Amino acid sequence: MQVTETLNEGLKHEFKISVPASDLDAKADAKLVDLKDKVRLNGFRPGKVPVAHLKKIYGRSVMAETIDQTISDTNRQIFEDRGFRLAGEPKITMPTEKDQVEELLSGKTDLTYTVAIEVVPPIQLADFKSFSVEKPVVEVSDADVDDAIKRIAEGSRPYNAKTEGAAEKGDRVTISFKGTINGEAFEGGTGEGIQVVIGAGQFIPGFEEQLIGIGTNETRTLKVSFPKNYLNEKLAGQPAEFETTATLIEAPGETTIDDEFAKTLGLESLDKLKEAARERLTAEFAGATRQKVKRALLDRLDESHKFEAPPSLVAEEFNLMWNSIKAEMDSSGKTFADENTTEEAAKEEYHKIADRRVRLGLVLSEIGEKNKITVTDDEVSRAVIERARQMPGREKEVWDYYRSNAQALAQLRAPIYEDKVVDFVLELANVTEKKVTKEELFKDEDAEKTAA
Repeated sequence: MQVTETLNEGLKHEFKISVPASDLDAKADAKLVDLKDKVRLNGFRPGKVPVAHLKKIYGRSVMAETIDQTISDTNRQIFEDRGFRLAGEPKITMPTEKDQVEELLSGKTDLTYTVAIEVVPPIQLADFKSFSVEKPVVEVSDADVDDAIKRIAEGSRPYNAKTEGAAEKGDRVTISFKGTINGEAFEGGTGEGIQVVIGAGQFIPGFEEQLIGIGTNETRTLKVSFPKNYLNEKLAGQPAEFETTATLIEAPGETTIDDEFAKTLGLESLDKLKEAARERLTAEFAGATRQKVKRALLDRLDESHKFEAPPSLVAEEFNLMWNSIKAEMDSSGKTFADENTTEEAAKEEYHKIADRRVRLGLVLSEIGEKNKITVTDDEVSRAVIERARQMPGREKEVWDYYRSNAQALAQLRAPIYEDKVVDFVLELANVTEKKVTKEELFKDEDAEKTAA
């Protein structure tokens, strides 16, 4: 066998391989000998079929199998000998001319092919004990708990029918309506007994505001336009009129925050409600803290590991991101000018983000491999159970989906693995706590999710 490297440019390599026909023939004959004891042919006793006869019957298929196995074994040996970690599947090029293929399958010519690959560069991991990471900490105050309970109370407040006066902002109006576009009724454009809290922003822009001043049993024609990003594409951006009648107007009442209110929420007392609110806020703040610390650590890992990311992986990540961005913009009707940028500038920015994500993914993978960090089946099962809990009534459907979908399971496993690697590095790093305000903790949260 002869192996010649024909390309060595950065992370790209290409090899030309030639395997003598005699080697292929010997391997194929060995397979035929093994086959002799397994096949049953009329006129021959078991195990007594001559290899030459088997070759006439199965020669081409056995040779094809031999060629595939030889290519696989040869490539693996080439990559292992050079210590290559592949960034993607090898690209194999073989003769395609009918005569060449025929001669190859007949064992009359050498196997000659090329294999092109892109590799992951060697990654020299940093000394994680030298890392310093700041951990923002927010204590849940009594005022935070009181505010949380007030929000719950506002969402549970009673409404009382107004005996006189017109609808005001904050009132709940029960309406019936018939919508038209250019005088024609449209699907989903009618409603009976629909409750609308004026100012809650539940309906399309402009609808609720035009209910201010309406009286009981009064009918108005409300003129609005559906948003450009409306889910129903047939209605998106369309001007519409709704003939609307108010059948009931209710003013918001006050909710007394006491033990009785807590009992309406299924809790024993106000103190228990406060405990539950504090626990929920503590978990919420802890989650935000975790995201801040993780982002800081990923930034540190990014700064400490500069290497060329495999272009194919960066391109794949960029395409996923860019297709999502374009679909979102098309749906909302926005342009790059609306975002104070250009398509070229946006592409450049997202390409940088894609490059960062790929490099961080490779670094985290390297840390995990070198430190034997794994995700157990139990951890994945717990993640599936948690997903199922989020969809009451469809638990079995969720469970069956993940059980029969390896790719979906891999998508669940990936963030678990990433978090375990992050925790491993944090154990080695110097983590210091810093008390911050609630506003500081949640500042720029969306931007961090995008860049991470």
